[in-house]
Amino acid sequence: MNKSILVTGATGFIGSRLVNSLIKKDYDVSSLIRKGNNGNQRSNIIFGDLTDSTLNISNIEFQNVFHLASHTPLERNKKILEKVNVEGTKKLFNCIKDKTKSFTYISGLGVYGETLDKIVDETFPHDPNTDFVKIRLEAQKFLEKNCKELGINFTVVYFGDVYGSGGWFYEMLVKRLLKNTFRMPKGGEYYKAFVHVEDAVGSMISIFEKNPSGGEYIIADNSSVKFKEFVDFTADSIGQNHPGSIPMFIAKAVLGGDLIKLLTTSMKVSNKKISQIYEFKFPSYQQGIPNVISELKTNNLLN
Repeated sequence: MNKSILVTGATGFIGSRLVNSLIKKDYDVSSLIRKGNNGNQRSNIIFGDLTDSTLNISNIEFQNVFHLASHTPLERNKKILEKVNVEGTKKLFNCIKDKTKSFTYISGLGVYGETLDKIVDETFPHDPNTDFVKIRLEAQKFLEKNCKELGINFTVVYFGDVYGSGGWFYEMLVKRLLKNTFRMPKGGEYYKAFVHVEDAVGSMISIFEKNPSGGEYIIADNSSVKFKEFVDFTADSIGQNHPGSIPMFIAKAVLGGDLIKLLTTSMKVSNKKISQIYEFKFPSYQQGIPNVISELKTNNLLN
């Protein structure tokens, strides 16, 4: 069996952990990274940028491509988002379309838009309410259409909010809780779906290994919970006060309307489909957050 895998976004919070896990499972991993970044040296490093017209992927035949590279909602310039998230995805696909048997596209729950607190599963219609997600969905539709035409198995993963000892959880939540500067739009009174980064990575690999024909998967733990409860539990775990709220107009001015809308849109989901092929290591944030805090303490990051 060909065990060659390509990972884009390979130096990111999720991507770097995916690369490491795949290597531990004896896959031959190629990491697509931008020059100036340090990728996992146990992988085959391919330097390239999705926005570069000369983007070139090596002549390796891949069993699967995990496409994680993307601008985040923190980028407010719509043209930049389109250049990276749509045009970049198209360039990537055109480079690998004759070199891979399957393609996994990483997305988020924002594709479902306002759900009125209904329990969302993979049959729920897409109705994004931000430019960021609309642009991401455009890239997804391009991939769906072209993979189908070329007989490439296509998988879409819709992540809940992925937390761990890095990324937004540490940089935007824990650090600010420690400084008593974190505030919640709408007081955190909206439901969110979360997933520990180890389960995010583990579930992606399980989908690839156990259902190579693809499909759509929501990846979140068993407990949709109000954001305030998640934040307060984190604050308690590091011995800090529960944070207060911030007016929406200030939050939008600081972080941008798209990001705040994504954050404050209530979302309850079912993880029944992924649970049929993957057993969560951390079924709820109440089990996952203590694990993350322990790791942060071990690495002296709570000072």
